[in-house]
Amino acid sequence: MTKLFLHSREMKSVFQLLGENENDISYSVAWGLTQCPSFLKVFLQNVLNWNGSVEEVDIRMQEYEKGKGFTDIEIELTQQFHLIIEAKRGWNLPGIAQLQKYATRTSFLQSPCPDKRLIVLSECSKDYAKHRVPDQVNGFPVEVLSWKDFYQFSKMAHASGTHAEKRLLQELNVYLGSLMTMQKQDSNMVYVVSVGGGSPEGWTITWRDIINKKRRYFHPVGGNGWVKEPPNYIAFRYDGKLQSIHHIEGYEVVTNMSKVFSEAKDEEWEPSFVYHLGAPFSPSNEIKTGNIYPNGRVWCMLDTLFTCSTISEARDLTKSR
Repeated sequence: MTKLFLHSREMKSVFQLLGENENDISYSVAWGLTQCPSFLKVFLQNVLNWNGSVEEVDIRMQEYEKGKGFTDIEIELTQQFHLIIEAKRGWNLPGIAQLQKYATRTSFLQSPCPDKRLIVLSECSKDYAKHRVPDQVNGFPVEVLSWKDFYQFSKMAHASGTHAEKRLLQELNVYLGSLMTMQKQDSNMVYVVSVGGGSPEGWTITWRDIINKKRRYFHPVGGNGWVKEPPNYIAFRYDGKLQSIHHIEGYEVVTNMSKVFSEAKDEEWEPSFVYHLGAPFSPSNEIKTGNIYPNGRVWCMLDTLFTCSTISEARDLTKSR
């Protein structure tokens, strides 16, 4: 089959030609909901428990109101429901001030619909988002959905859609599938972190055994310089040198580590990524740490860790590229 490339990147969906910033994603989802009644029905069934006709539903994008900004997507059925969707890329969430603007829009307040809600759409899981998004704003419920939810809605709709809908939903799923897991599967960047010799406070297992025996690693989601999006590869350094590189096979967001580790204290944490590590691998020669702060975390292209003599050299070569 003939392949299409844009700036050397293969395009597998027509939606990829539109782009991958937040507005592009919103436009793509809104088009899919508009062109595929089966997709809209599944969405409304799951979010509102609505099983009525969708023929009269209006979907609007980038609606402006002075002092209240633009909305990403609005979905409304007269006398029934009015939804405002705020879409974010990655592990980003809107602040309360932004949600307040939407919840106090004149058009929203004066809407005669009995069911009015704000919907936050992002990569964030519900476990993570519930700590950062209020249950309601100005008396209106706030629902949290992820791109993975929309991906599942699209898959569910595919079974009942027409042939035309199936084709469009297949294109949309390819597009959403490339966005919903912000762990960049095609990236060769390695997140190199330092590992101490002790144990997490109150735990009965060391940091290094968590990595080497449990094949796990965890850190806060964002904050204090930690990443907000899971990397594709992670590497560990201690005792002055690179110890191992791992592909991250999967991840989850956890707020109580005792649910994952029997050796952990039963206590609530800030939301943290827990990575499931693949088999370790490393260069055959020793790679010293080089000029890096003791607790410093750096990014290196995978191949540089096999061609440089130190991690800091690999970091610098990566930056120069």
